[in-house]
Amino acid sequence: MTLDTVVKDIREQARARAEEILEDAEAEAETIEAEAESDAERIRAQVLADAERQLDQEREQRISSAKLQAKQKRLEARRDILSSIREEVEAEIAALEGDEREELTRALLDAAAEEFDEGATVEVYGRGEDEELLQSLVAEYDGFEYAGEFDCLGGVVVESTESRVRVKNTFDSILAEVWEEHLREVSDMLFEQ
Repeated sequence: MTLDTVVKDIREQARARAEEILEDAEAEAETIEAEAESDAERIRAQVLADAERQLDQEREQRISSAKLQAKQKRLEARRDILSSIREEVEAEIAALEGDEREELTRALLDAAAEEFDEGATVEVYGRGEDEELLQSLVAEYDGFEYAGEFDCLGGVVVESTESRVRVKNTFDSILAEVWEEHLREVSDMLFEQ
């Protein structure tokens, strides 16, 4: 073998080895590229899924918030309506006159009088506009006297310093009790769902 032949063989071996390395490198590059594309697709899918999940959460939060606001506004409107109705009832009670007012006031005074011992000194308070009515009613009871005004829609507040008993039988207190007992029924009738 001559030197040219040896050089030629070495060159061919080097070229074959270079081609082999190049093919291996290209195959490895293709594998890396395929893995990178696969990773990129997986990441893109994950980002899209996360974005959709976040959008769904935000949508649900906004819907919940809107529902809560609507519910609060409905409750506020109901409260306003019930308050308005109560004010109308109070106005009608305050406007009671004549025999009806006397009958109701007498019943409240009778009920309050039962709480006091016979012979006790009892002071009766009531609405300023009812002074004349109260004085005539109080005159029917021994030891009872009209003592002055009490801020109320009507009825009586009766007390005795001797026994430290105070009975509040006002239209306001009766209305408050009835209102509390029947508020659910009134609300249900007004706001049937």
